[in-house]
Amino acid sequence: MSQSRPDFLNLSVAERIQLVEDIWDSIAAERPDAATLTPAQLQELQIRLDAHEQDPSSAVPWEQVRSELFQH
Repeated sequence: MSQSRPDFLNLSVAERIQLVEDIWDSIAAERPDAATLTPAQLQELQIRLDAHEQDPSSAVPWEQVRSELFQH
């Protein structure tokens, strides 16, 4: 049976971002091991965490980032 692919381009950018977030969350909930980080990714996260701890004022709250993404 052939299924037609939804036309994602009819969604706004904000709606597509939300769809991707929802899909990712469902994958992570179903298969937590699917989101395992590589050693290089873990090292990069540590570098960023160290930088944040050196200057916490440089951080931008997720709510602000998300709000700005969805404004466009």
